[in-house]
Amino acid sequence: MIDRLGPLAPEQLTAAQQAAAQAIIDGPRGALYGPFVPLLRSPELMESAQRMGEYLRYRSAIGTRLSEIAILVTAREWDQQVEWAIHAPIAERSGIEPGIIAAIAQRRKSPAMLVDEALVYDFCVELHRNKRVSDVTYANALALFGEKGVVDLMGINGYYTFLAMVMNAAQTPAPASTAAPLPE
Repeated sequence: MIDRLGPLAPEQLTAAQQAAAQAIIDGPRGALYGPFVPLLRSPELMESAQRMGEYLRYRSAIGTRLSEIAILVTAREWDQQVEWAIHAPIAERSGIEPGIIAAIAQRRKSPAMLVDEALVYDFCVELHRNKRVSDVTYANALALFGEKGVVDLMGINGYYTFLAMVMNAAQTPAPASTAAPLPE
């Protein structure tokens, strides 16, 4: 597989691309990697995506631990190796049990999930596979997370789907990771 939109040499960057790249480097990510490499071709889109992603990843109403489950489900549903390679280790550091991560990789719900983890898993799987969320799952999410949390959960799914689409189309290679690649 050929990386269609790989890294650009610094001397190739326009002023807008240089500014957008520097903003990513200076932010919480600390480097330009993953989806931001192909997105650099559209600096305004990249800047907008980065701002949304920074909120959803670091400050969402459902917290980092549950956000990571949503990200892993999205990566699995889109067969997105880059997202998986980056976020499986983050999920584990955030308190998600390795067995739960392994189950998600196999497209299974782990019986070891806590109630909130299982609810996020169900919500995300329904949204990706059914293109909607059942009334029961929605009501349970609303009761546990409130409206802001439900909207943030929807946003996490949408944002990481966007990134998965970009990287799948660009054929962005997965970085080295302590996580095993997603199985076929």
